[in-house]
Amino acid sequence: MFKKLYQWTMSLASSPHAELALGLIAFAESSFFPIPPDVILVPMSLAEPKKAWRYAALCTVASVAGGALGYAIGALLYDTVGQWLIHLYGYEAKMDAMREFYAKWGAIFILVKGFTPIPFKLVTIFSGLFAYNFPLFLLLALITRGGRFLVIAAALNHFGDQIRDKLESHFGWFMGSMAAIVVGGFVVAVKLF
Repeated sequence: MFKKLYQWTMSLASSPHAELALGLIAFAESSFFPIPPDVILVPMSLAEPKKAWRYAALCTVASVAGGALGYAIGALLYDTVGQWLIHLYGYEAKMDAMREFYAKWGAIFILVKGFTPIPFKLVTIFSGLFAYNFPLFLLLALITRGGRFLVIAAALNHFGDQIRDKLESHFGWFMGSMAAIVVGGFVVAVKLF
């Protein structure tokens, strides 16, 4: 089963629509979608190692653009979409503590959380909700998301053949790890605040 899934993922990664899918996932993940772009970035970079840097740049730009949408959700749509997302992640009772924390540590919060598997959409929505300086938010998002995706591109560019060989034989483990990272990111985000 995992061999067929691996082959399907690799064929999707080298399809003409792969970059569009990658950009859409990176955009959506920064504002409302739960699955990180790494799920498609890794296979795409392994299928086309020479394009790993291009894919990382695409992920970065799309993620920051999606972050702007997440910021808008927090700033403009809190009473509707924003409250629903905050409720979904269980943050209603923690809003005052978050506001105080964000006033003091907002820049570090954005930089650290943007690099981790903790859902970036929480960072973007909180930034808008707490009226964090928008140009500074964009700069910090560009630094942290760019750093994350460029580290992945560097690793795949340098160790791509070895990773591809391991991925072929352990694709089930990779997919399980990605699922665990996503779930773990949500759990950490809920427990952290």
